Amino acid sequence: MIIEVKVPALAESIADATVVTWLKKVGDYVSREEHLTDLETDKVTLEVTAPEAGVLKAIKHADGNVVHSNDVLAVIDTDAKGVVAAPKLAAEPKPAAPRAEAKLGPAVRKIAQEQNIDAATVSGSGRGGRVTKEDVLKAIEPPRVAVREEFTPSPGARTEERVPMTRLRARIAERLKQAQNTAAMLTTFNEVNMQPVMGLRDKYKERFQKEFGVKLGFMSFFTKACIEALRKFPVVNASVDGNDIVYHGYFDVGIAVGTERGLVVPVIHDADHYTFAQLEAKVVEFGQKARDGKLSLDELTGGTFTITNGGVFGSLLSTPILNPPQSAILGMHKIQDRPVVENGQIVARPMMYIALSYDHRIIDGQEAVQFLVAVKEALEDPARMLLQI
Repeated sequence: MIIEVKVPALAESIADATVVTWLKKVGDYVSREEHLTDLETDKVTLEVTAPEAGVLKAIKHADGNVVHSNDVLAVIDTDAKGVVAAPKLAAEPKPAAPRAEAKLGPAVRKIAQEQNIDAATVSGSGRGGRVTKEDVLKAIEPPRVAVREEFTPSPGARTEERVPMTRLRARIAERLKQAQNTAAMLTTFNEVNMQPVMGLRDKYKERFQKEFGVKLGFMSFFTKACIEALRKFPVVNASVDGNDIVYHGYFDVGIAVGTERGLVVPVIHDADHYTFAQLEAKVVEFGQKARDGKLSLDELTGGTFTITNGGVFGSLLSTPILNPPQSAILGMHKIQDRPVVENGQIVARPMMYIALSYDHRIIDGQEAVQFLVAVKEALEDPARMLLQI
């Protein structure tokens, strides 16, 4: 039987994908669910596996080809299982170095050759021991920052280096420019006294971690505070579709995560159903998956509201850009002791500036300000989040 290996259905927001590198060649025997190739999209890298065991009869799209949903990538003949049998593979074992080379994609192999890295000495972290670009970069001292779209000039030298944008970086640029071109974007600011949240966190953090196996951070508090504010001001959770305003009766909260490849925004679907512990665990999971490039399309799809935390990088104040088609995004910032007046006295308090960028086409300034005030009040009196008041 002839079986077609197809490009998996891509999300609506993903137009196409690029074939990274084939791990098998025509004539090779493949097992069911064996890793055949990777597809790089502007959001995530997808593994393509064999739907059935058999002989790889044809490869329809070579390395570097752009493909779309349901395109035929390859053809497998399941009736030719005995044509390339296991004994033949066992009778012709490959030495260690060629095996390592075979697990290098073209781009990765080029980097290894340029840096005089012996592929046989590189430990692969990919599926089946496949050597990734990150594995090769770790073996290089100092690292080649150019592959990360960075450039460090040499003192006294007038040097330049041109590096193509990755698909992810190009997509980020496209979406951010789309937000600026289509939305009437405006930002409103406020500041939060983080002492109540920090006090509550300090009081229960050890018991919390012992009970749930995860640290109690700030993201769960902010997510809960935003959800309660979104309940009061549903237009902030809405989106624009042509001349219509689409109100969402659910809360799919995106959490912006910075990675070496660029910014990604995995989504906690139905975040209002999560406990504090579940939210913290999800944030940790997203962070690890983002660093490993293991986020799924479903985890990167959707979202009705986004939270981004520039404070982890030291940002004191910024204006976050909308994540289309969402109409609002909350920016967290660095916590810094500042003098404030309480009961006529000047005291030092751990303060954080918070920013709400919003689409003024559907969200009025009054609603944006009141939303941010609601977030501030919830964080300065955490009991409000429990009582939903």
